[in-house]
Amino acid sequence: MKGHDTRSHAHSANANDEEKVVTRKQKAENKTHEGATPPKKAKAENSNNGHANGKSSADVAEEFKEFCKATKEHLSVEQLKEILEANGVDCSTLNDDAVVPKCQDMLFYGALEKCPVCNGNLEYKGNNYSCTGSYSEWSTCTFSTKDPPRRNEPVKLPDSVQSSAVYDLLKRHQDTQSRANAQAELKKADKPFTGMMISLSGRLTRTHQYWRNKIEKHGGKVANSVAGATCLVVSPAERERGGSSKVLEAMEKGIPVVREAWLSDSIEKQEAQPVDAYDVVSDITVDGKGIPWDKQDPSEEALESLSAELKLYGKRGVYKDTMLQDLGAKIFEKDGIIYNCAFSVCDLGRGVNDYCIMQLITVPERPLNFYYKKGRVGDDPHAEERLEEWENNSEAVKEFVRLFEELTGNEFEPWEREKKFEKKPAKFYPIDMDDGVDVRYGGLGLRQLGVAAAHCKLDPLVAKLMKVLCSQEIYKYALMELGLDSPDLPTGMLSKVHLERCERVLLDFIQKVKATKETGQKARAIWEDFSQRWFTLLHTTRPFIFRDYEDIAEHAAAALETVRDITEASHLIGDLTGSTLDDPLSDRYKKMGCSIAPLDKDSDDYKMILNYLEKTYEPVKVGDISYGVSIDNIFAIESEASPSYNELKKLPNKVLLWCGSRTSNMLRHLKKGFLPAICSLPVPGYMFGKAIICSDAAAEAAKYGFTAVDRPEGFLVLAVASLGDKVTELKSPPEDTESLEKKKVGVKGLGRKTPDESEHIVWKDGIKVPCGRLIPSAHKDSPLEYNEYAAYDLKQVSIRFLVSLKFEEQDTVIDTEE
Repeated sequence: MKGHDTRSHAHSANANDEEKVVTRKQKAENKTHEGATPPKKAKAENSNNGHANGKSSADVAEEFKEFCKATKEHLSVEQLKEILEANGVDCSTLNDDAVVPKCQDMLFYGALEKCPVCNGNLEYKGNNYSCTGSYSEWSTCTFSTKDPPRRNEPVKLPDSVQSSAVYDLLKRHQDTQSRANAQAELKKADKPFTGMMISLSGRLTRTHQYWRNKIEKHGGKVANSVAGATCLVVSPAERERGGSSKVLEAMEKGIPVVREAWLSDSIEKQEAQPVDAYDVVSDITVDGKGIPWDKQDPSEEALESLSAELKLYGKRGVYKDTMLQDLGAKIFEKDGIIYNCAFSVCDLGRGVNDYCIMQLITVPERPLNFYYKKGRVGDDPHAEERLEEWENNSEAVKEFVRLFEELTGNEFEPWEREKKFEKKPAKFYPIDMDDGVDVRYGGLGLRQLGVAAAHCKLDPLVAKLMKVLCSQEIYKYALMELGLDSPDLPTGMLSKVHLERCERVLLDFIQKVKATKETGQKARAIWEDFSQRWFTLLHTTRPFIFRDYEDIAEHAAAALETVRDITEASHLIGDLTGSTLDDPLSDRYKKMGCSIAPLDKDSDDYKMILNYLEKTYEPVKVGDISYGVSIDNIFAIESEASPSYNELKKLPNKVLLWCGSRTSNMLRHLKKGFLPAICSLPVPGYMFGKAIICSDAAAEAAKYGFTAVDRPEGFLVLAVASLGDKVTELKSPPEDTESLEKKKVGVKGLGRKTPDESEHIVWKDGIKVPCGRLIPSAHKDSPLEYNEYAAYDLKQVSIRFLVSLKFEEQDTVIDTEE
């Protein structure tokens, strides 16, 4: 996974802004939907002033208003239902309030066609027509439009309305061309701020006059006071000082207070964006408590995530909010079943992204406790939550089973005993926790690190390394960057079954999207369905729609590999929340099955590696800042999981190569060796399929080893790879990676830059070190910046060195004054 300077969900302020059903305000109480006058006479059609049939958008709006008034006065709800049913609309689930506008829309503009994406029904919501159908049992359709497809035929009118006083009016609106013209005129006149009164406060990045001009140009008006405003736009300075009188007044009146980005984003997308996604009230409430994380600024959400205490650490973990831990509480277990379940559902079409926790808890000398919580991460005030005591254990178990089946639509025991489960529409999916302790809870906390290292009997440098690898911090950082950091779910303690289901969903999607012949909206629907499946399985506070293979590589494939490796680290580290005087670091070191020895800085190996790094490293760029690198320490590695050096030196065509990885993945690599990439994608890192990927450029590996600007430490691995007797060189992504995987041949992907071959050396036992300075290659059109090597046989790659690095800003002056 490449490094980032902030939370890695790059789709930050509203990660799924283009895909979600928008909540834009209706145009002036929806002038497009509330009024009508009889059609203009023919003579008006010749002086149309550029408008369809001589009618402006205001004319159409007024006409619709009068039309609605007349039909509401002269037609009963039952008659309107008859009209809808005569045109194929099922009214059985519609209440009277929904029947009236739905029928008026049909009579004036024409009957709606089915959704062009999923063939579901279109409904008028807010200022859009949105689909109510589904892509699959995992996701509802997110199709939304202002200009819906309509049937090119007259609306069928039942006999019951023929004697009505408005029958002639209804007949006049049967002309399909006239209806199409009216719809086109309204679409042309539509602007993002139409009908809105927007109030401005504080020093914004642009002047108030600038924004006044922009708002008025795009259909809105600027209000000098908060009263009656649609929303209040504020500056960052007002948030920092706790809010002005305008902000406090807006809060009292329940008027949304939003960031300036809401204006620019709405104008850019020509759509008023959902105000709750730009809400800043969280910043001016006490400590931001109880504010959903998805409504906070991403950087502030990241800080809250890093400081948050994990509430649920695994299958036997009592949820923190029960407040029962100090009473000796334990999860109830009976007949081999542990009564602790976590659930997730992400459905962007319905605007749902919830988690749920359900536990039966035993407390000494007290009745059985039933705990239930459902809501959004960080939104505790709006969560459905209860803690109840049950005198009868059997009845408590029955209630637990009943709620499981209500939430998921599946039976409880087949799930718990055999992991049999079928996703049901609009229902939760269980997050299968493993029986262990998530490292974000069980790892060493900040206050424990010094004591643990001080009592460690290992070499001081190895103890320092183990202290880092066993700390909570690096794992919290990794999940925060990936946006998979919910403190309510044990993402670092998922079962093998759950991880395999994630992998299967990912591989099925990649195969489907590569094979599909669909284009346009239907192709996009495949991506939308996968996105909602993915973020149901791996819960995030900011779900979004994957757009391309780069998104899949970064936020799905690499994310799943990281979660898998963190889960492995959780199992190895266990629970270190108690005393650290008994030297837990030495114990975990032994469990790794790996010999780690620091290199002497005067040794030939150390100097060789330093030279290799200096010549093949180029600055990592994060935003506008470039980062150089310096070596902290180098460790020689001999892992039981990798081929021994004696085995490896007998193999042909050996090269010492760089491998990059998150620090959070390192413990798993040292314990079990490298695993191949989880999938094949036409992007760097996954281009050659399920292979171990290395590079002869430290610059390439550093992209994966660098984590964040406020966490500059990282690691690179040096591994010896045997590429076989014959190396296949590729200048472009292979069409078929499966044949490469089966043949297990060595592959070299040729990049735009390559180490100068005249400076290569041979280390020992015929192992080549391509430590030449990076120069342009002959492959200027390659998708790879640097050479990549793919090894498909795990027995042909062995980790030999672990290089501890520090990334440092280049060309900066550090101010040491306080």
